[in-house]
Amino acid sequence: MKPEIFLEYLDGFKKAYPEKFVSEDEIFSHIRRGDHIFVASGCGEPQYLVQAMTRYIESNPKAFFDAEIIHIYSLGLAPYTGAKYKANFRHNSFFIGNSTRDSVNAGMADYTPISLSQLPALLSSGVVRIDVALIQTSLPDEHHYLSLGVSVDIVKAATEKAKIVIAQINPNMPRIHGDGFIHIKDVDFIVPYDEPLLEVSKTPTSDAIKTIGKNVASLIQDGDTIQVGWGGLPNAVMASLYNKKNLGVHTELLSDGLVYLIKTGIIDNSRKTIDHGKTVAAFCMGTRETYDFLDNNPSISLRTLDYTNNQLIIARIENMVAINSALEIDLSGQATSESIGGIFYSGIGGHQDFMRGALLSKNGKTILTLKSTSRNETVSRIVPALREQAGVTLNRSDVRYLVTEYGIAYLHGKNIRERAMSLIAVAHPKFRPWLIEEAKKRGLIFKDQAFIPGKKGDYPEDLETYVTTKTGRQIFIRPVKISDEDLLKDFFYSLSDKSIERRFISSRKDMPHERLQNFVIIDYTKELVLVVIAGDRDNPIIVGVGQYGIDEGTHTAEVAFAVRDDQQNSGIGFELLKYLTYLAKRQGLLGFTAEVLVENKPMLHVFEKGGFDIKRKVDSGVYELTLKFKT
Repeated sequence: MKPEIFLEYLDGFKKAYPEKFVSEDEIFSHIRRGDHIFVASGCGEPQYLVQAMTRYIESNPKAFFDAEIIHIYSLGLAPYTGAKYKANFRHNSFFIGNSTRDSVNAGMADYTPISLSQLPALLSSGVVRIDVALIQTSLPDEHHYLSLGVSVDIVKAATEKAKIVIAQINPNMPRIHGDGFIHIKDVDFIVPYDEPLLEVSKTPTSDAIKTIGKNVASLIQDGDTIQVGWGGLPNAVMASLYNKKNLGVHTELLSDGLVYLIKTGIIDNSRKTIDHGKTVAAFCMGTRETYDFLDNNPSISLRTLDYTNNQLIIARIENMVAINSALEIDLSGQATSESIGGIFYSGIGGHQDFMRGALLSKNGKTILTLKSTSRNETVSRIVPALREQAGVTLNRSDVRYLVTEYGIAYLHGKNIRERAMSLIAVAHPKFRPWLIEEAKKRGLIFKDQAFIPGKKGDYPEDLETYVTTKTGRQIFIRPVKISDEDLLKDFFYSLSDKSIERRFISSRKDMPHERLQNFVIIDYTKELVLVVIAGDRDNPIIVGVGQYGIDEGTHTAEVAFAVRDDQQNSGIGFELLKYLTYLAKRQGLLGFTAEVLVENKPMLHVFEKGGFDIKRKVDSGVYELTLKFKT
């Protein structure tokens, strides 16, 4: 809007409310020493008002002292944290941003740790006093209502409790549906000022972060309602959702990535069990294009934080998926998103609100994302124990899925040993030996836990595959993981005595940890163990195991496989052997050898169907098979 049109539009309101349109000096003269001054946060921060207030102090250095600046998060400049204003202002933030982090950790500013859902009540109750509120709004409409635009969160509560409300009316602020409307009569002073809203540009995305995004996307189903945060990891998640359908949104932060999914029809909120058809958020941080899309859009509803982050509200949304990021997680499952040791870095935010609310949702999921390393791969973010003084944002029972660029660890219902092994399996490979040794020292895992470091022990994710059996059943075949020991134990103990004897040609029936390690600790350059997974992702079971070990002298491999008794004759054994054969040929092997009891007709039949040139030799009731690959 051109400046002259903007001012002309406000002429009628100036005539109707002349007491609100006064000089800046008069406005700021109402601030008293010791006042608590609320500043609207994020991209809704009234930049001009903040600068005008500091200019007023520069001109009137003794106008007021020891005023407390209160806000959630500052994206813009925060001049009041400077040493020159020490006598005038003390900053108190509920979430630490880049512009205030140094001041907080230097003791020049304060940080109040709190879940965002509790903030509106904190202001409304007067526990945190608000004397003055500096806000930014849209132009007034024909009914004299102003919109708080992109920042509703706790701004509404602040305006209702403040003794003085000072509004920067900005024609660039969109009018957004929801809770963010305030009548002009409830504003004490108005400062018209046309300036661009703060914008958040897309952060660069590395290959590792893109992989995390794809891993997270594999956990999201059509019709799920999602909550995501801000930054490179959430952007990568949203960029991986383009094959999904009918997603919904209930979140605190509305970002460019979510808006793009709305525009492309991926998000339509058609399956939400509350707020059907509406995207619900508390604030928006994005670009001008996103703000224009939100303007007067009835499908978007910005609500206060005591609604968006209310665990009881979140729990009412079926298939709710909360996706958040962490700075560090330890081998027991404790995670921090707010501090690096004793250094305050960000804040609790909505982590606890959404992660705990989603756990109460029917078919809900909680997903914690984490790049496995920091500082150019010199520091592991998966650690034996959280650093001293680190704030535990999510406790051991809060985390269900932990996702890194190296895979997905499911922690729910796992004991400490299982958790530790699952987390080590998705840590950066170069830190896994260290984590194994530290876990042994702390008694978290078996004292004799074996491990193969380096490329030889790296999990070959590219070998994961889905195949269809002769009965039309789709099965998932993947290499064994270091964290599969307990699943394998359950598999072997599910076999009948007859199946055990056929597989091992032995009467031994036990399968202790020492023997199981031979199946899960694999040098993938010399051997391969494949498992067939059934059940859902949260409760998988192994129904088949196939393996081969390479004989470098003959350039062949000894092969063996077994299938659960209740899954036999369904084609699983044949598909296992078929895939093992394909992989062996790809390695340049010439064939297999195998030992099969003469009475084991079903296994002999599978080998005969395998398309090999077969030679048999009988010794003590055992066939010694030579299975040459056909060219």
